[in-house]
Amino acid sequence: MLCSSCQKEIAPGSKFCYNCGAKQSDTAAAGAPPSVAAPKRLMRSSRDKKIGGVCAGLADYFDLDPTLVRVVWLLAIFFAGTGFLVYLVLWIVLPVAPATLPITVPGSPAQV
Repeated sequence: MLCSSCQKEIAPGSKFCYNCGAKQSDTAAAGAPPSVAAPKRLMRSSRDKKIGGVCAGLADYFDLDPTLVRVVWLLAIFFAGTGFLVYLVLWIVLPVAPATLPITVPGSPAQV
């Protein structure tokens, strides 16, 4: 899949370009018509997680860049102080998103 902004190769199904950060169109990212897509559910990410997958899950639900959500969450922890507690509660309460098939990048060696 090619980025609509910088025309570099990105993983199929990506919502954002890993090179330039541009948001990709919904039809190219989803790979299916919108009428077939399941309704959104707030879940922890099982693929793009650093600690518990809460920030990536929130970013996926609100169609934001996960890095932006992580930075805002870090600022909430340092300045408001309640960010850590809320993160722990969401980590416990939110279900884990089901794992999808592994993303294969063209030209990469096959994993056994």
